[in-house]
Amino acid sequence: MQVILTQDVKGQGKKGQMVKVSDGYARNFLLPKGLATEATKENINVLKGKRESLEYKIKTETEEAQAIAERMKSIELIVKAKAGDNGKLFGSITSKDVADALTAQEHIKLDKKKFVLPDGGIKALGTTTITVKLYTGVTGELKVTVEKQ
Repeated sequence: MQVILTQDVKGQGKKGQMVKVSDGYARNFLLPKGLATEATKENINVLKGKRESLEYKIKTETEEAQAIAERMKSIELIVKAKAGDNGKLFGSITSKDVADALTAQEHIKLDKKKFVLPDGGIKALGTTTITVKLYTGVTGELKVTVEKQ
C-alpha cells in the first residue's frame, strides 16, 4: 500500500515522503496513529502543491536575500558612540546597535542575530567590515564606521 508520511517514521522515511508499506502496517499502525495518510490521487496532488509552494518560497527568499546583500556592498553605516581620547569606546557597539542603525539609516530591517561581530562587539573607533548571514548560503558584507559622539 502506498502512503504519504505526515511525520518522520523511523525506518520508513521523512515527513512528506510517499512510501510503499505492507497493508497491515499501514492499517494497524500508521493510519490510526496519524503518522500517514493513504496515497490517493487527491492527497498526491496536495503533496505536490505543498512541495511546489515550499520551493517557490525558498526561491523568493533567496532572491530577496541576494538583493539585500548586493545593496549592502554600497552601504557605509555610521554609528556614533562615546569614546576616550585614545580612540577606545566606553562599552562596545553590539549587533543590536548595528541593526538599529541599519533600520534607521537605510530602512533595512534585519534581526540582530544575523550580524556576525567580533567577540564582545566593536570596541574602537574607525571602520570595520562585518559579515551578515542573510539566508542559508547567502551572506553579505557591511561596512560600519564608528565615530566619536
